[in-house]
Amino acid sequence: MKKIKYYYNTNTLRYEKLETPLHVKLLRVLGFMSAAIVTSIIIVSVAYRYFPSTKEKALMQYNEQLQERYWVLDEQVAKMQQRMTQLEERDNDIYRTIFEANPIPDSMRAKEMAQQKENEMVASMTNYELENSIVRSLHNLENRMGSQEKSYVEITGFIKNKEQLLACTPAIQPVSNSDLKRLASGFGYRIDPVYKTVKMHAGLDFAAPQGTPIYATANGVVKVAGNLGNGYGNHVVLSHGYGYETLYGHMYKIKVKPGDKIKRGEIIGWVGSTGKSTGPHCHYEVHKNGTHLDPVYFFYNDLSPEQYDRLLKMSSSSNQSFD
Repeated sequence: MKKIKYYYNTNTLRYEKLETPLHVKLLRVLGFMSAAIVTSIIIVSVAYRYFPSTKEKALMQYNEQLQERYWVLDEQVAKMQQRMTQLEERDNDIYRTIFEANPIPDSMRAKEMAQQKENEMVASMTNYELENSIVRSLHNLENRMGSQEKSYVEITGFIKNKEQLLACTPAIQPVSNSDLKRLASGFGYRIDPVYKTVKMHAGLDFAAPQGTPIYATANGVVKVAGNLGNGYGNHVVLSHGYGYETLYGHMYKIKVKPGDKIKRGEIIGWVGSTGKSTGPHCHYEVHKNGTHLDPVYFFYNDLSPEQYDRLLKMSSSSNQSFD
């Protein structure tokens, strides 16, 4: 039987029956249900966290094993990437520099920033994403190693052809100049002997008596032999391969003809004063892929270090050229 509750009414000085309003009853019911739901959620969460089922325990253990395997593989991949980076730097900075080969562009190798960004995403990845990340890293390394292997094959070819490359690189003076007294004008801006203005002098002038032999400074093939009316007078252009060409101007007489194969040290003509020239001399130029280079940097085969230093100082003196 339901108990009836009374309360003492101080206004009427009587005990009256206690009646609870409907909205209060509803609020009490809702409060009880909310507290029950929250308590249930807490209990279930704690139960799942600290009292997992057998299946959950197995999955959690498997997940931990996967993470351990991933970090081991990730460490191995990091070491491989470090070694690959060292090999790539050595390849570009040493091997390909020695053989004057263009470095491999970064587009053919993995971008480091992309790799770092990928590593930063690892922490938020699922197991499947971690596995895919490892696969991508290994695929990336495979591509880099393939590119590096091709580079080393190319460098092996350079090594085999190194002797030929050295033979085809200009390395001696075009006229006999053991006492270093024949260098009359250097490479750079010089006073033009005809127009008396400062103009670019794209070679070296070696003053010598008419008839002095002119020698090929490297192995090559005669590209031009004659007077083309370009100011060089009787001149010879040798093509040496590997982007190198040399020009010998103002000859008195030419010994070779186009198409002849020439060896370093072979006489190709004799000093003269033909063309735009103010006196007997040999105008000598070195070109690499169409660019004029200072020939003084290619006299390392027939000079001692002391002689080479003297020649450098002489070639840098500002004076008037012979042409």
